[in-house]
Amino acid sequence: MSYLLNLHALGALLGMVIVLLLTRRWPQNKRILVLVFNLCFLYLFSRKLFLFSAVYVLLNYIGYVWLCYAPRWRRFGFGTAIVLNIGAVVALRLLGMHIFEHPLFDAIYLFGLIYTVLKVIDAYYFAYYVGKDGKAPLLDFVNYLLFIPTFTSGPILKFRDFIADSKKPYTVGAADFEAGIKRIILGLFKKVVLVAGMTIVFKDVLENDLQVYHSLFLMVWFYALIYFDFSGYSDIAIGFGRLMGYTIPENFKQPFLSPTLTQYWRNWHATLGDWFRDHIFMIFSRSFTSRGAAALLSIVIMVLIGLWHGFSWLYLLWGLYHGILMALESLLKLSLVNKKKVSRPYFYFRCVCTQLLVTAAVIVYSGSQETVLTIYRGLLNW
Repeated sequence: MSYLLNLHALGALLGMVIVLLLTRRWPQNKRILVLVFNLCFLYLFSRKLFLFSAVYVLLNYIGYVWLCYAPRWRRFGFGTAIVLNIGAVVALRLLGMHIFEHPLFDAIYLFGLIYTVLKVIDAYYFAYYVGKDGKAPLLDFVNYLLFIPTFTSGPILKFRDFIADSKKPYTVGAADFEAGIKRIILGLFKKVVLVAGMTIVFKDVLENDLQVYHSLFLMVWFYALIYFDFSGYSDIAIGFGRLMGYTIPENFKQPFLSPTLTQYWRNWHATLGDWFRDHIFMIFSRSFTSRGAAALLSIVIMVLIGLWHGFSWLYLLWGLYHGILMALESLLKLSLVNKKKVSRPYFYFRCVCTQLLVTAAVIVYSGSQETVLTIYRGLLNW
């Protein structure tokens, strides 16, 4: 997400933190001032995105409140709300691919929707299962969906956690301030120094007539590059979230020490994996309890994660690849490895195997069919 690397955006965020620190004696400073900041930031960033987001959030708040109190038709309303939100994402994806045309379409809408829709669906789940006790004020609902540090690239916030944070007073002290600043600096170092330099190297090597060793290097190099890219943004978001008085969940939990793909997806972009597991796997696994059903659900979830990243055959194949491997892990009872119950050599051997499987398909994240095919063709050039 590029706007958090913009000096004006960074200055605005730091300015907001200073305002919160200066108004800490006002019990509602965190809720009201963050709302004003979120709306002003979006308005200045893109008036089209601001208008789109305002309409989208208000419509979903109406549906959310109705679902909290509805005595009848709750399941139908819940399902309809989910389908409509997913349909909005699909429609914008197709418009962005120029499969359909509409004069009002702007790519900026998808930019603001891709992560927001996941949070909207989580709010609907909360309303459906908790009912009227789960109703949150409009102010907090808007802050949850439009919270600038996590607006377009996560980590994905859970509705119940964010609302609980909103009820707490702003209590950021010296230790929290220091930790938040350090986390932001770490993220900026990853994004501005490491990713920028590694991208230059990647592009330079890619311009060669690739041999097998070039392709292998590029796959490993790109894997490291996207780790620093994704985790760097997460560091910035977590740091600013802490300074604004909100706890942002960790997105990367030592993914390179994951002995299975199942465990890897709990540690790499962890909040995305958690979202799909909580909203799809946990729901359907209650009705389909067999190991085969769990394996099939793994394939479905990974395909959905692939298509969530982009509507292309590359991401579809990427999802099938990971899903089938995770299904095999489930069927063969290899989904979990407890480090305390196995030998160190075996544990690290499994970690290496997992990383090799991930590296084999990681280049798909480049989003470029030409790049992916070029690198894979290089593997055949001895």
